[in-house]
Amino acid sequence: MSTTTKSPIHLHALQVTFLLDEVDTNGQATVFEIRVPTGSFVPPPHSHNAFEETVYGLAGVFTFTVDGQAQKIAPGEALFIARGQIHQFDNTGGVDGAFLSVATPGIFRPAYFLELAELLDASAGGPPDRAAFLDIMRRHGLTPAVPGTPPDVDH
Repeated sequence: MSTTTKSPIHLHALQVTFLLDEVDTNGQATVFEIRVPTGSFVPPPHSHNAFEETVYGLAGVFTFTVDGQAQKIAPGEALFIARGQIHQFDNTGGVDGAFLSVATPGIFRPAYFLELAELLDASAGGPPDRAAFLDIMRRHGLTPAVPGTPPDVDH
């Protein structure tokens, strides 16, 4: 039985729901679902050196760009993102989409998304504070690909 709250975390229209956290898996993995309506906020290109990420398409079609190579992920398709690989995703299918993400080991926690949600809510519908956004990323183990790049925030 999961101890993780099942409440979605809202980043404007994008939703993140943790299914398993580090407590549930004894630190081995975190598992979360990301629902991405068309035109939603997506994080800027980034990497992470402390964990791998595997994504599995649930609905819609996404384009994941990993180290400059674009790959479409549709329902039933998966992609592995190794530590240190620069990556980004976009909902390119023209319909709302969702994917499952598994981070191993389980050090990528809901706190990252909760802090981003607070920052986005404080922006009153405008772009968030760029420096604060990048600081949140770095504190949670994500390295922005271009430190001055603003996050892509669409509504």
